[in-house]
Amino acid sequence: MTQVSNRIKNLAQSETLAMAQRSRELQVAGLDIINLSIGEPDFNTPDHIKEAAKLAIDQNYSHYTPVPGFPALRQAIVQKLQRENGLSYDLDQIVVSNGAKQSISNVLYSILSPDDEVIIPAPFWVSYIEMVKLAEGKCKVISAGVDQDFKITPAQLEDAISERTKAFLFSSPSNPTGSIYTKEELAQLAEIFKKYPDIIILSDEIYEHIIYEGEHNSLASFSFLKERVVVINGLSKGYAMTGWRVGYIAAPLWIAKACTKLQGQYTSGVCAIAQMAGVAALNGSIEPTLEMKKVFQRRRDLVVEIASTIPGIKFNKPTGAFYLFPDVSSYFGKSFNEIDVTGSQDLAMFLLNEGHVATVAGTAFGSPECIRFSYATSDEKLIEALKRIKLALSKLK
Repeated sequence: MTQVSNRIKNLAQSETLAMAQRSRELQVAGLDIINLSIGEPDFNTPDHIKEAAKLAIDQNYSHYTPVPGFPALRQAIVQKLQRENGLSYDLDQIVVSNGAKQSISNVLYSILSPDDEVIIPAPFWVSYIEMVKLAEGKCKVISAGVDQDFKITPAQLEDAISERTKAFLFSSPSNPTGSIYTKEELAQLAEIFKKYPDIIILSDEIYEHIIYEGEHNSLASFSFLKERVVVINGLSKGYAMTGWRVGYIAAPLWIAKACTKLQGQYTSGVCAIAQMAGVAALNGSIEPTLEMKKVFQRRRDLVVEIASTIPGIKFNKPTGAFYLFPDVSSYFGKSFNEIDVTGSQDLAMFLLNEGHVATVAGTAFGSPECIRFSYATSDEKLIEALKRIKLALSKLK
């Protein structure tokens, strides 16, 4: 009997995509489901970016592309990093991939040998753990709860480092918490990394344009760390281009070369049309992004206001991204109509089946006491969803 590989058998399904699929199935069955499970801006790609893609088609951008990306796009990324982040890179330190997801995977495959350890703060984005497993690495998770704004301390970081530590992988702004490491907090972590010069730092900055208070900072901005930091970013969140699949890294040259070598063997270069749209996104007006951020901030304030009226949940006020990540553990051990809620997965399914709202269990993010929901949808749907959540939770006794 034919069987899949152990690699696939041991791979967990993406819980965010699984919950989105479950909610779609219930919708097909005729139920009115409000889907707050998926992490995608509910905005269309700005017109000037779409026009650039149409022009690229007319100009016959229909052939294979250079593995690391068109020089025009990589130059636009270099200029963006200098203009917005104060970071200087050469063209050959930039590698464009099929979304930031592939960018992260490329780096992990390029630097990890079997059983190398990767330190990952929790809560973490759902795919980090599985990506490390696929690269035959080992994960060492550091937990940071809502009481510390879901951010690790320097002491926690140093305690996790061992002689097998090869890399550190984190996001700021964070998915799923919306938390942002300040310049001062990053400086404290940087001082720890200074003691351990062989650790590679993967800094996932995909939500950098969706920040409501403070400003975005990168560990790559510390000169003594820059040759060990891989900046990971893309166009999905900040430019409403999720379906275009354009991500990139800015990395030490040896890592960029390794990622290009790897990518050349299993996907080659990114779609030519998407790349030319990316040039327009990075070189064009940032105004559509700023307008989108204003809407997200208004929704953040709305969600925080309403959620604060729901008994038994505890959350931080997210300063970036578009998620709320409440601690809902006070409802564990309760039940309704012979349905027992023993953890966040049970609670997420209860909210889906009883409240008709799709969320994602915190277990997928390394924080089993929480659930995540996205506020990347209309005010009306958010108001109704939170009303349903509050009502459903009130039934648990």
